[in-house]
Amino acid sequence: MNAKEVGEKLVEHCRNHTERQGLDELYHEDAVSVESAPNPETGSREVKGLDAIRAKHDWWDSQMEMTGGETIGPLPHGDDRFAVIFKAQGKDKNSGQTFDMEEVGVYHVENGKIVREEFFYAM
Repeated sequence: MNAKEVGEKLVEHCRNHTERQGLDELYHEDAVSVESAPNPETGSREVKGLDAIRAKHDWWDSQMEMTGGETIGPLPHGDDRFAVIFKAQGKDKNSGQTFDMEEVGVYHVENGKIVREEFFYAM
């Protein structure tokens, strides 16, 4: 698959709420994920490896309740990258505080697998 096809599959998984399946199908085992801000618990912006990326998803699901949103894209950039725009509404399960969030994910693809994702967001 080329980057555009990988992006289309990723967006399909996001819209169908099958993100876990998307991780298993589309990500390289050694993929890297980079956030805009450091994780308050670890102090790091970056995690390495598919297991660590799965753990990020698990943490998010355990802490946040999504109440709405939209996934826009993919927006291809050459043969090896694409971006996706995420708009989300939700609630922090611990504090009850609601939020609106916009995020851009930039994904790097090699040999049909996502090898790096970078997130840019505002809350």
